[in-house]
Amino acid sequence: MHHMTLAEIARGLADKKFSSEELTQVLLARIAQLDPQLNSFISLTQELALSQAKAADARRANGETGALLGAPIAHKDLFCTQGIRTSCGSKMLDNFKAPYDATVVAKLAAAGAVTLGKTNMDEFAMGSANESSYYGAVKNPWNLEHVPGGSSGGSAAAVAARLLPAATATDTGGSIRQPAAFTNLTGLKPTYGRVSRWGMIAYASSLDQGGPLARTAEDCAILLQGMAGFDPNDSTSIDEPVPDYSASLNGSLQGLRIGVPKEYFSAGLDPRIAELVHNSVKELEKLGAIIKEISLPNMQHAIPAYYVIAPAEASSNLSRFDGVRFGYRCENPENLIDLYKRSRGEGFGAEVQRRIMVGAYALSAGYYDAYYLKAQKIRRLVKNDFMAAFNEVDIILGPTTPNPAWKLGAKNSDPVAEYLEDVYTITANLAGLPGLSMPAGFVDGLPVGVQLLAPYFQEGRLLNVAHQYQLNTDWHTRTPTGF
Repeated sequence: MHHMTLAEIARGLADKKFSSEELTQVLLARIAQLDPQLNSFISLTQELALSQAKAADARRANGETGALLGAPIAHKDLFCTQGIRTSCGSKMLDNFKAPYDATVVAKLAAAGAVTLGKTNMDEFAMGSANESSYYGAVKNPWNLEHVPGGSSGGSAAAVAARLLPAATATDTGGSIRQPAAFTNLTGLKPTYGRVSRWGMIAYASSLDQGGPLARTAEDCAILLQGMAGFDPNDSTSIDEPVPDYSASLNGSLQGLRIGVPKEYFSAGLDPRIAELVHNSVKELEKLGAIIKEISLPNMQHAIPAYYVIAPAEASSNLSRFDGVRFGYRCENPENLIDLYKRSRGEGFGAEVQRRIMVGAYALSAGYYDAYYLKAQKIRRLVKNDFMAAFNEVDIILGPTTPNPAWKLGAKNSDPVAEYLEDVYTITANLAGLPGLSMPAGFVDGLPVGVQLLAPYFQEGRLLNVAHQYQLNTDWHTRTPTGF
């Protein structure tokens, strides 16, 4: 059962080959057996899962149907879940039980999805390796000595290890696509505003976006269908009709114009990954796509701009965690100032503190124009590059990451080296574009992903291209040894 995709589970439940309760019990037992190797979960929700599974079986018995009805999933631990710990991977929120469900959680529950638990993540989604979590690092199931990527590494590791078929995740600068690449999954960051951020604990509000992590594009289409849609509770949610993503999967790629930016193939890219990217281009050419070299001239400025904007927004968003209203509070504070200082100093980890400091500096009176304002101008230039490119092509293709997954601890002493691993993913967040990573091969036994970018609200096109690619390749079917 654990090898089935979401689509296969939907068909099996519809054909009464098994019940949601049976499937849920199998997966909960598998998590208990295998997750100690991975550390991919922060909290398990056995009672909730079994009650949701029984309810889903009852709904099916009454004639109700739906691709997610009775399907087991997990949520990244920054989506608020009523009455269940929502920690954001931080000591600061270790004791926080959300009083309500995030919109994404509520929508998926209404569709009948079964929540198995909350997955591990970099603290407050800040990291590219899932090593900054208060609950310890997550291991990559393809090699337990390597990182699974971050910040959605818990969701990625759990799905890659076949502990469950799919999971929710979030992407601020590549945190869905990069772990998808590192663990041989398909991960989709939707257009900014496509998925509600209400109840999703914020890192950088103008960049964060929720999305699906699964083994196939078909499964991502199913999960995104349940997540997407306008939400009046979220001021950044866009009132745009949600298409049937599964219906567009089988469209022909004949005549599809795919742009390959020349800037992607610089000295920083592992040549073995470059070769796999070129192989994927050839595969798409066989399916009728037309390949064209394009240019994104301002890409070189994206990382410095991102690492000004994101920490600036983080310093503002995290100011609410002060030891007064909720979350961690230090013991025996001498006065209010001591309460603030020690609660924040003890509650936040090193990476979060580093980004708060950078952000507060960039927003300070003497430096706002020099850093934050300039970074926002660069952001606009990055967006303009994409708009110009999409006048020439339908899709942009390139590597998801410059290197395969590195060893645990290898970049801990050099945060900037870790930041540079986001070079290909952060531009989509700066511009608000949808992006998808799909499996494209292996380097030294570690998975490699290829990234697709599309114009706003063209998630269906990304899923269509990835699905057609996956019908003609088998990279996405490979399973890590031991899982």
